[in-house]
Amino acid sequence: MSEFISLYSGSSGNSSVVRCGERYLIVDMGKGVRTTGATLKELELNISDCDGILVTHEHSDHVKGLSTFLKKYPLPVYGAEETLEILDANGVVPATCDLTALTPGREEDIGVFGVKAFPTSHDVPCVGYRIHTPDEKTMTIATDLGVLTPAVHEALSGCDLVALESNYDLHMLRSGPYPYYLRARIESVRGHLSNDECAAKLLELIQEGCKKFALCHLSQENNTPMLALQTVFSTLGAAGVVPDKDCVVQTQRRNEVSPALAF
Repeated sequence: MSEFISLYSGSSGNSSVVRCGERYLIVDMGKGVRTTGATLKELELNISDCDGILVTHEHSDHVKGLSTFLKKYPLPVYGAEETLEILDANGVVPATCDLTALTPGREEDIGVFGVKAFPTSHDVPCVGYRIHTPDEKTMTIATDLGVLTPAVHEALSGCDLVALESNYDLHMLRSGPYPYYLRARIESVRGHLSNDECAAKLLELIQEGCKKFALCHLSQENNTPMLALQTVFSTLGAAGVVPDKDCVVQTQRRNEVSPALAF
């Protein structure tokens, strides 16, 4: 059985695990070694069973904890070539760390997993990951994207589970405390995905056969888990889709481990 688990999520840090049996991958690490290590221990995940760390991009809420974690646990790190070069040049990863650039669009073996990176539309080089597990399941994680490009559409199609960004509620963002330039960046095609955009894509994926979803990277200032779920359920309900009967939708918890979502 394969599982997707959010270790923590939100503006202050993001990290998740894709597990099959005892083997697992970590996706991003936005908090320190104490937080991440304690969470892995809570889940009874041994560091020796981790096949590697996948990095989506260079922003601190995704890589802040890498440096200290890798000094203690020298796991291999994978990501886009541009991202790894930036992390290396800025000392985010130890010089002795094994860095491997993934070629977008090509599935490559990482331990027992098959991993395919694909580009997302963000204001720095950024990728999502389509992951094929040893038990012949497929999931895709895509966060930090302002628009659903053809590459993202292709990566999300035909999955057993999709973890997709549902970053902000448009009304909260426009009426909130953020200055105009920041609001414009978030709404742009190189920013983040709104609840409405996420909900529309989930409906499309459900109609194609996907039944399990995790809503990721919810903004602490411009969203709430309840609002994200309400938006999705409203969109699905209008199309006659019944949550918990026709699909499972879970929000990632900001500062605590989310329940494992089997797929």
